[in-house]
Amino acid sequence: MITLTSDFGSPYPAAMKGVIRRHTGAEMIDIAHDLPRGDPRAAAFWLRFVLPEFPPAVHCAVVDPGVGTDRDALVVRAGSHVIVAPDNGLAMPPARALVGERGDADGAATDDADLEAFVVDVDEPASQTFHGRDVFAPVAARVRSRFDEGLASASPEAVSDALASMDDLSPAADPVDIAFPEPSVERDDEGSPVAVDGEVLVIDRFGNVVTNVPGELVRGSDWIRVNEDLTPVAETFGAVDLGERLVTVGSHGYVECDVNDGRGDGAFDLRPGDEVRLVGDNVSI
Repeated sequence: MITLTSDFGSPYPAAMKGVIRRHTGAEMIDIAHDLPRGDPRAAAFWLRFVLPEFPPAVHCAVVDPGVGTDRDALVVRAGSHVIVAPDNGLAMPPARALVGERGDADGAATDDADLEAFVVDVDEPASQTFHGRDVFAPVAARVRSRFDEGLASASPEAVSDALASMDDLSPAADPVDIAFPEPSVERDDEGSPVAVDGEVLVIDRFGNVVTNVPGELVRGSDWIRVNEDLTPVAETFGAVDLGERLVTVGSHGYVECDVNDGRGDGAFDLRPGDEVRLVGDNVSI
């Protein structure tokens, strides 16, 4: 299959699908086309979360604020998966997640040999504003066409050999990467966390505020102060009344600041990139 991810909305992804269909009959699956506009870090976060759920495939991801500039186009092999994306960092975190432990929150790779990056030798595109159609979709289709039975039945070595044999690909010396910020943890004399200074990574369409604080730092706590506001810690939304705020651990493994049947971003007055301080109201956080 070929998966498609972008911040394009509609109808631009349809043009990409048309280009791909001219070259291959592979199944196409839309991951999302409503990602935050021009935000490769948000795209990297969500792809790091979603792509490990797929069998090996070609993943075409285009969130490209540098379209029309001299940024490169990349093909990244992660095990038997292939990611086709602009060289702005969004490909590398999900690539590491694909070769890391399943469900590993930080996406740490188990073996760097399972990661390879290639620069695409791009012909003059028809448009300097729509490389999703003119550059990335054709590359994704050409990569997929190298595998009669699909990538799910190809070994990492076979995928590597196929990419190395493509005339328009050459090894990438230093692809752009995105490093997610690490939270700062304050601990008491016994080593228990008492406060964490983190950052808002993304906000989903429900208004849930996803931070970079690992969930294990808050599990077992009943209450937490979020930027001084006392908030209950709950495993589910239904554990608090409708319209009430809560801190919980999302399915991605990170702490969220949410509202049951409401928007956490408004209730907590938080946006992506904002600092957030969590202080335990118990003995530990």
